[in-house]
Amino acid sequence: MEDKQIIQLYFDRSEDAIRETAQAYGRYLFTIAQRILHHEEESEETVNDTYHSAWNAMPPTWPDNLKLFLARITRNLSLDRLDYLLAKKRNSDMEFLLAEAAECIPNDNLEQTVESAQITEALNRFLHTLDQSSRVIFVERYWYAKPIKEIAYERHYSESKVKSSLFRTRKKLKVYLEQEGISL
Repeated sequence: MEDKQIIQLYFDRSEDAIRETAQAYGRYLFTIAQRILHHEEESEETVNDTYHSAWNAMPPTWPDNLKLFLARITRNLSLDRLDYLLAKKRNSDMEFLLAEAAECIPNDNLEQTVESAQITEALNRFLHTLDQSSRVIFVERYWYAKPIKEIAYERHYSESKVKSSLFRTRKKLKVYLEQEGISL
């Protein structure tokens, strides 16, 4: 079933909407949650919460891209669940990931900062300035929370090439945000 048809099911308040969403995107959403939570049951619960949140958001929202709409919900719910489960103590992988990103994105509360419209717009403009390889590596690391080793394997790069690319991109992002008037 196509995304427009699935979205229409939400607008029609048909319970088939959740079944069709799960069939089309369930594994994808689970992968996002699993990369952040590293716990199967919590990831499954987060995906179910995603369906509930999508149900509550549509209508009135008609997403332009259902896959990205659901991915964003899943990612945000996963980060919230991680905060809850670990009582503000992130696991070492996520702590390291957020520390890396904090080098170039301001504010102690990174999740809130990334959600702000100003930062989001600046990040999107910045990503369009990057070559495809750098952009993919950056998004896979900081949006999908993929380990460096996995990115390197999937892209047929060495881990040091991925690390170097991320380091250079973070430096470029810091300069770009400062030029945009976003203080660090």
